[in-house]
Amino acid sequence: MSVFTGTLTADLLLGDVHSLKEKRAVVRPIVAELRRHFAVAAAEVGDPDLHRRAQVGVATVAGQPAQVTDVLDACERLLADRPEVTLLSTHRQLFSETD
Repeated sequence: MSVFTGTLTADLLLGDVHSLKEKRAVVRPIVAELRRHFAVAAAEVGDPDLHRRAQVGVATVAGQPAQVTDVLDACERLLADRPEVTLLSTHRQLFSETD
């Protein structure tokens, strides 16, 4: 049996946000939705001091690389469809147990 791990890092531009408190109010529900809908590990991973930018990291594990890709695709679509943020870029990595 093989194990594949995938990661997605998304760079987000936040909309009408003027403080770090407002940033948390936007980012936390997004991270919670990713975790709830896709059973992934998700967290804010970068740009902690910038109030209009956020980086969200997502990780998932599956037995097939296609399963990992499908989950990361769905997570990326969710981020792209959120009206309060603009998805600027993403970076993906896929690891197998032999890497």
